[in-house]
Amino acid sequence: MTQNILRIDASARTKSSVSRKLTDDIIGRFSADQITVRDLAETPLPHVDEQWVEANFTPADNRTGAQKQLLAQSDQLVSELQAADTIVIGLPIYNFGVPASMKAWIDLVARVGVTFQYSEQGPKGLLKGKRAIVAVTSGGTKVGSDIDFATGYLRHVLGFLGITDVTFVQADQLAISPEETIKEAEAQVQALAA
Repeated sequence: MTQNILRIDASARTKSSVSRKLTDDIIGRFSADQITVRDLAETPLPHVDEQWVEANFTPADNRTGAQKQLLAQSDQLVSELQAADTIVIGLPIYNFGVPASMKAWIDLVARVGVTFQYSEQGPKGLLKGKRAIVAVTSGGTKVGSDIDFATGYLRHVLGFLGITDVTFVQADQLAISPEETIKEAEAQVQALAA
């Protein structure tokens, strides 16, 4: 069976990043046929603006060339998600939430009629049958605590898109006990089913 992995790195740090190291370790557990890397620090994504929203809500057959160009990067990001069997995300918690780069990625891939749709029963995710593994790190925020606005949000967004098999590998509160925290996170990685 082929295995396509989409790796998303959201850490602004390209060196000494614990989330990137854990993401390396997670991917090392799989035999992947293809790994697509989306580094949000190396290639920052734009924030949506009025022109992008207008293009997105224009029916595909009626879009101008300029509107198609505005959506080209979003189309590429969506294609990467659609092609992936497993999505591995390196997610540091910045100021209690997801980094701005991760929010920009979410805004570009959450597209009605493409990655989700509305029905009489409510929204329905269109990216079914995928698995997400998130290496979440923080300096002081405890994952799952009242001040963690990152992991619950990301789990909700992924579920909204249809990705409900979500596992978090956590290395939280690194500023308090770095060596012990990293060791525990590495054990979580080793316990993952490949």
